[in-house]
Amino acid sequence: MIVERLAAIRTQIDAAARAANRDPADIGLVAVSKTVPAERVAEVWAAGQRDFGENYAQELRDKSAALDPGIRWHFIGRFQKNKARYLAHAHRVHALESLDQADALAERARVPVLVAVNLAGEATKGGVTPGALGRLLDGLASRAPVRGLMCIPPPAEDPEASAPFFAELRELAASHRARGHDDLSELSMGMSHDFQVAIREGATWVRVGTAIFGSR
Repeated sequence: MIVERLAAIRTQIDAAARAANRDPADIGLVAVSKTVPAERVAEVWAAGQRDFGENYAQELRDKSAALDPGIRWHFIGRFQKNKARYLAHAHRVHALESLDQADALAERARVPVLVAVNLAGEATKGGVTPGALGRLLDGLASRAPVRGLMCIPPPAEDPEASAPFFAELRELAASHRARGHDDLSELSMGMSHDFQVAIREGATWVRVGTAIFGSR
């Protein structure tokens, strides 16, 4: 069943990309495997999925030790500085939000990062405000290889409600590239319910968990 759901998501990604006149190869699928048992992750790996996302640093550490070393692990949650040691081998850290976090990572490895932006100003979510993004990017220049931006829109039943936030993230990346941050080429946005909208608005990474693994 998991393999069939994975195939369906890939088909939907391909269709959404083509509808937006984009190359499907430019869009990476992160299978969000938080709290999913390692054996189910292995099943999806065997079906050809290579990128997996975890929200908890210790869980990433444990699964990366137990599963195929070829898996590309993405850390997509908020993390405390003292957990940075568990992320040294991550393929991407998607939710960096401070210079302190970058320094903690840099002590162990040069892990490519995406900066989390809190577009709606939600108190329950991390990320920098759009107004503070430039200062953070400037400070990160000597600390970490920044690859792009990440966001999580406010929850909404209608996937189209996410579109303005995805468009804003895309425009923020473009404006900061114009300021000299040339490496902001990646946009991590879109989850199980709205990834097709995110692709239309320029996502290069979509983070899909429930639609692949089912409800936790």
